[in-house]
Amino acid sequence: MEINDREVADVDLRRLRQLLHQRLIDSLEMGENELFADSAALRGRIDGLIERLEGDLGKPIEASSRLVLGEEVLHEVLGLGPLAPLMIDPGVSDILINGPHEVWVDRRGQLSRTALEFDNEAHLRRFLDRLVAAQGKHLDSNCPAVDARLPDGSRLHAMIPPLCAKGPVVSIRRFIEAQDGAEALVDNAMLNQPMLELLGLAVGAGLNILIAGGAAAGKTTLLNGISQFIPAGERVITIEESAELQLRHPHVVTLEARQGNSEGRGQVDLRMLLRNALRMRADRIIVGEVRGHEVFEMLQAMTVGHDGSLSTVHANSPNDALKRLESLALLADIGLPREAIREIIGSAVQLIVQVARFRDGSRCVTSIGEVLSDQGRLRVREVFRFQPAPLLAQDDAAPGAALNRRGRHLPGAQPPTFLASLGQRGYAVPASLMALYPATGEEVGHG
Repeated sequence: MEINDREVADVDLRRLRQLLHQRLIDSLEMGENELFADSAALRGRIDGLIERLEGDLGKPIEASSRLVLGEEVLHEVLGLGPLAPLMIDPGVSDILINGPHEVWVDRRGQLSRTALEFDNEAHLRRFLDRLVAAQGKHLDSNCPAVDARLPDGSRLHAMIPPLCAKGPVVSIRRFIEAQDGAEALVDNAMLNQPMLELLGLAVGAGLNILIAGGAAAGKTTLLNGISQFIPAGERVITIEESAELQLRHPHVVTLEARQGNSEGRGQVDLRMLLRNALRMRADRIIVGEVRGHEVFEMLQAMTVGHDGSLSTVHANSPNDALKRLESLALLADIGLPREAIREIIGSAVQLIVQVARFRDGSRCVTSIGEVLSDQGRLRVREVFRFQPAPLLAQDDAAPGAALNRRGRHLPGAQPPTFLASLGQRGYAVPASLMALYPATGEEVGHG
């Protein structure tokens, strides 16, 4: 196997970085921890060590290599080591590490492998230990999986052997500050203008909305976008496992769950946070994602004065979303029969918005449905839907072509029933919305 000059240079630079990093750590005395808070002073210390390293080697290091060496060591000590370039790339939404020599990224919904890698498993473990230790957590055989939040707000999940044989597996969900409002959702063709008008009216009027979809389908993006329609005079409390929401609202209180220690002590779950939020004078409660026993508290909040609440749930269709809420409520062991739980769900949730990510990485609202309840039977009636375009001839040979986003958003067969009641309550219902619907419609049952 041939090894070119570039590969030799990379290996030499890696060895120099490892040596320089170790010398820097050895040179820091116990009383010099404040040096880590001063990047300029730390860089000066690194430059001095590079000069001493040149003396030990008996030859100078090239200017370009010297600059790269200094930056890499600085990132090792203060930043994210080999991942530093990815963490400043606005196009990267997820960083996935499968052992020390395999780093993947998600760019606009498409996975690709990078050329970046860690030196070895020990290097990756040092990287992880430094990040989780900053939050008072640890990663070892007694606690082989951990969740942490990086300084920029990104969410990190790490797992080590023996749970994974390939070496440490790390998933980083980037925190990318939201710059665009709800109009950007239309510009990106996630939905159309009439759909945005309908959601804006529903949010402003205080309807409870559930956003459903798969992983990375755009649930949080949509929730952030439509949050701008919440009236500015209302107090909003968000409840999440890891704080990710970036609501476009002036009065937001963020509550975040906390994991317990290795003995299970100190845990604060979403259920406890919801109970406390009910005593905090919240006009609206937003649950980042409902996935456990907290579902019953959320449904209660939606029916006892916290109108306009929003949440997300993992589900592949509006009917699946209703079934998932029902299943989670039953698993919470609240002592209510299935029929009573369905009645609560029917009273609590008015709209379900279904989002999907297609094979080409695009994201789209595929359905907006109104939840109706009739004698214990829940029905979802579509008021907007996405109609895929027929496949082109050249698409037949393309794997997964049917999942690419081609098509258009169409109104359902019947207008949502809440439009008339909102008009009677003084809300301005755009005439353009009412003009979209004919007189009759179809319903989808959940029995």
